[in-house]
Amino acid sequence: MSDMIKSFAALIVSAITVHLAYIGFVRPQAELIMQSAREAGQSAPRDLLVILKDYEQEICIILMLWAGFLIVSKCLAILKNQYLFKVDFLEDTGEKGSDLKGVLSNLAKLPAEIKETPLVVALMASLRRYLITSNVQHTSDAVESSIEALALRQDAGNSMIRYLIWAIPSIGFIGTVRGIGGALAQADQALAGDISGMTNSLGLAFNSTFVALLISILLMFLLHQLLRLQDGLVVDTQAYCEKFLLKRISE
Repeated sequence: MSDMIKSFAALIVSAITVHLAYIGFVRPQAELIMQSAREAGQSAPRDLLVILKDYEQEICIILMLWAGFLIVSKCLAILKNQYLFKVDFLEDTGEKGSDLKGVLSNLAKLPAEIKETPLVVALMASLRRYLITSNVQHTSDAVESSIEALALRQDAGNSMIRYLIWAIPSIGFIGTVRGIGGALAQADQALAGDISGMTNSLGLAFNSTFVALLISILLMFLLHQLLRLQDGLVVDTQAYCEKFLLKRISE
């Protein structure tokens, strides 16, 4: 529940921050630039503030910051616990894997933030299975089940990030449709010689898609880095269980 609260808090902070930046700086400055261009008899320049001024771009930036927060928080959570793979939690088992109950008890007494990590969860599940069955093969199956469950949890946890990466280009296309519709509505003015309204509407159409696609490319790169870390976590967890648990109880 705390992760969900942090996620929505990040969304609210992103929305408020970006909206304040837009109403306080981006739109006023963009309007000044466009006004100067109109007075000079020119079309709107390809200035960054002019490209970003519309509502679709604002929504895309808000969602980009939210998705970035989700990705970075997941990456930091994985990197923060990397040191655990260098710790031998089963060093008290002895040469023949004795006193596994004591090891399980020690794992259960660890702080919650460590006990809830994927590595410790997999170790505890595997130890319980071995203490119940005294069978190495069943313990190996428990390790495999824990690894599969970890991969499924990670994939499910990325669903909101994938949705945002899909939604941002869609919002850009909405801006494209809105801009083209506005341009067609001003076709009569363009035929009469005033093409400023049509060019502004077409600018909205292309700018919204341009910004949305750039943001989508950036977020896809960040998601790729997150997936690489998550795949590494799955591989490292399986290797740890095989090295420190299965090897000892099979001797």
